[in-house]
Amino acid sequence: MVKTVARVKKEGKHYEIFVDLEEALKVVRGDKDANIGSAVLTNAVFHNLKSGEHVSEEDLLKVFETTNFMEVAEKIIKTGEIVKTTDSIKSEQNKKYKQIIDFLSRNAISPEGKPYTPDRIMKTLEEVHVNIKNKPIESQIDEIIEQISRILPIKIERKKVRIVVPAIHTGKAYGIIKEFMIGENWKSNGDLEAVVEMPTALIFDFYDRINSATHGSVLSEEIKS
Repeated sequence: MVKTVARVKKEGKHYEIFVDLEEALKVVRGDKDANIGSAVLTNAVFHNLKSGEHVSEEDLLKVFETTNFMEVAEKIIKTGEIVKTTDSIKSEQNKKYKQIIDFLSRNAISPEGKPYTPDRIMKTLEEVHVNIKNKPIESQIDEIIEQISRILPIKIERKKVRIVVPAIHTGKAYGIIKEFMIGENWKSNGDLEAVVEMPTALIFDFYDRINSATHGSVLSEEIKS
């Protein structure tokens, strides 16, 4: 368990509680096993945890429209900031590095068609100080490859696919498509025709996500080079 602070500032005042970092993040993400009771490690809300300054029921009612502690705690967690510890930030960074190394060692090759070892990829990531963003690896892999290509010749097989999304599903599907979209055309009936391009290794995961969002109604056609 990693103990940290969840806080929010409203109407010029701070509202803080202690939380379990991982459990609080589950609440933020809306995970199926999220449990507000497991996330919260205090039984009161504070203006300042260090000084122990409690929030009055009057302030709670005014700002959160309830004095129920768990309801207030959930609002603080969901709308405020979860302070990440140095160790947790380092752990997340190491996890993303491992994901990148695993992906590239399985899918990337040299100009001669030979794979690179995980150690070689790790060394390159360290040499170029790759900027890993706080978002899914698959949506930033192209940026990462561009960065490491400055010192390590590397390429990944890619695929282009033309897809048509029915108008009724474009709202949910667009966020998935835009990560890889290189062209779009909105039809008069509201359907979206788009061309996406991505590493071949990601294509099946993309199909799973887009089919789930459209209940399998998306039409797709691979574009041959």
